[in-house]
Amino acid sequence: MNKLTYTIPSISCGHCKMTIEREVAVIDGVTSVEVDVGTKQAVIDFELPVTEEQISSMLVEIGFGPAE
Repeated sequence: MNKLTYTIPSISCGHCKMTIEREVAVIDGVTSVEVDVGTKQAVIDFELPVTEEQISSMLVEIGFGPAE
């Protein structure tokens, strides 16, 4: 299993958390999405063949692009 941690500056509330967790979880191969509003971080566990590019693209698509 692989793990990514993203800092997402636009996270500001529970609705942001819920949206990210729901939308990223639909990617086939993502096994866990946990968002912490206080630290503005998302921790995503996934299995191959999912790529980091697919996950970051989804975050951008839903309006929560990770910090560079």
